[in-house]
Amino acid sequence: MHAPEGRPPDGSGWPRAGLRILYLHQHFSTPNGTTATRAWHHASALAAAGHSVTLACGRYDGAITGLDGPFRRGRRQGRVGGFEVVEFDIRCGNSQGLVARTGAFLRFAAAASRMALGRRWDLVIASSTPLTVAIPALLARRLRGTPFIFEIRDPWPELPAALSRRDGAARQGGAVPRPVLRLMGLLANAACREAAAVLALTEGMARVALTRGAEPDRLRVLPQGADLALFHPGIAPWRPPGIAVQESMAVYAGAHGRANGLHQLLDAAVRLRRTGLHLVLVGEGSEKPALMARAAAEQLPVTFLEPMPKAHLARLLAAAEIGLLCLAPVPEFAEWTAPNKLVEGLAAGLPMVTNVPGRAARLLAEGGCGLTVPPGDADALAAALLALATDPPRRLAMARAARIVAERQFDQRRIAARMVAVVEAVAGHPPRRATWQHDQARAG
Repeated sequence: MHAPEGRPPDGSGWPRAGLRILYLHQHFSTPNGTTATRAWHHASALAAAGHSVTLACGRYDGAITGLDGPFRRGRRQGRVGGFEVVEFDIRCGNSQGLVARTGAFLRFAAAASRMALGRRWDLVIASSTPLTVAIPALLARRLRGTPFIFEIRDPWPELPAALSRRDGAARQGGAVPRPVLRLMGLLANAACREAAAVLALTEGMARVALTRGAEPDRLRVLPQGADLALFHPGIAPWRPPGIAVQESMAVYAGAHGRANGLHQLLDAAVRLRRTGLHLVLVGEGSEKPALMARAAAEQLPVTFLEPMPKAHLARLLAAAEIGLLCLAPVPEFAEWTAPNKLVEGLAAGLPMVTNVPGRAARLLAEGGCGLTVPPGDADALAAALLALATDPPRRLAMARAARIVAERQFDQRRIAARMVAVVEAVAGHPPRRATWQHDQARAG
């Protein structure tokens, strides 16, 4: 499904001078923020490889871009981590309603389009979501002839459409209108067909890209990664106040929206009273107030924490016994999602318990590093958590296996290096397939 990547031994056919790259990632954050840092690692790797990177982003809730000066004419910019960051004064976050978020997406697309067309770039990288980052990339391709890479971190419009079908969000006013979904589908088709390369985080996302017109030889799978030095079982642990030392902790760290289905964790917590197992939920989202109110009313063994910087989260995971991955029971989620919480939990050496079938379940079973329960089955979820909490030898064996899986499959440094290879291949002249395969065989 995807071509191998690798630098040819003699370096022939690759650009000698550094590339001028425009990297579009509306939700960018450095590791000092509380949200995903994939773009930070990739942009840093591209800069370290000698390329001139300008990353354009907005003001995403929980993100820290590394810029702290005032906004002038709606933007501010400066050097961060070896590359240039341009931050537009366009706020966006999960707590906003659909209309506000849509407005933020379109405003960023307009601002990024001016950047994409305002100077000569050797390459544009458009990282979705939101899908609207494809607009400036397509404009630069059609009007300036600039090649672009389209990265799919979540398949849109497939995911919002699937979620709406699952819970009837249209009746609640929370669904994306069908005409908008159709327009999004046309945009996704154009991005997949016209991109010089399409990057997907999972094989399931890659299959979606193929249905949207991506050429198989232009399609690569680059999985979600974790900083293995930051998320490590050997770092100094931190426990939240109020949780007794003798209690076992199971930690969920991520969004608290309807797509996450966290009511299932509270259903399990009802069955975990007086067992010595405590659930810790870290993050924010539209469902959090209701979840907190229910946990308080029912006196559940659940602690809610605000989003925290990655370094602090890593210490919390180092103190935990179990990691949690929870999603709403939407069948499409099984192959289409690549959560940070999964790879960071594995890197921290945590056995994982999840209610997500498909890709995550296969990974945990094959790696011997976690348990999967049926979606919506609170009894099975509580039983799996207790099985690990009360069996230290089994839990420790899974913890060791979790770290091994992370080191072999999810090392962010290796994934970023593959990203650099893709960028250079797109902008230059890839070596002959035989030479490329030979080089990969030697490296493997």
